[in-house]
Order: sequence, then C-alpha cells, then structure tokens
Amino acid sequence: MTTKIKAEDKQFYEATLKEAKNKIEVIDAKIEEELARVKETINDFQEQKKSVRQIYDGAATILGAENEFEELEQESE
Repeated sequence: MTTKIKAEDKQFYEATLKEAKNKIEVIDAKIEEELARVKETINDFQEQKKSVRQIYDGAATILGAENEFEELEQESE
C-alpha cells in the first residue's frame, strides 16, 4: 500500500530508509564478527579440554583409578 506523500516527505523517508538499512548492515557485520570470535574461543577451550583430558586419562590409568569421564561417555551412548 503506497500513499501519496509530498516530495520533501519522500526525501526524508528515503534518507531514513537508507540510513536504517546501513545501520542494519553494520549490526549484521558486528554480529558475524562476534560469532567468529565466540567460535574461536569455544574451539580454544575444546582444545584445552582435550589436552587436559589426555592428562586425566593417563593419570587415571597409571593409578588404576576410576575414570569418571569414560563412565559419563558410556552412559550417554
């Protein structure tokens, strides 16, 4: 539904539309940047967890201790 508007009003709304679109694009870019940063952080934590898990698994094996994490994995399967 398009209504007739005055030329100066039309210019105002066209400028508003363009500005809002630009702001949305900037926000979308910031969201993408933040998602990439979060994904990288999660990946870093997962790598740290793998490393520490190897240490834990080795210590549990050497001590003959129960490995809680293996039990949790078996229960979830």
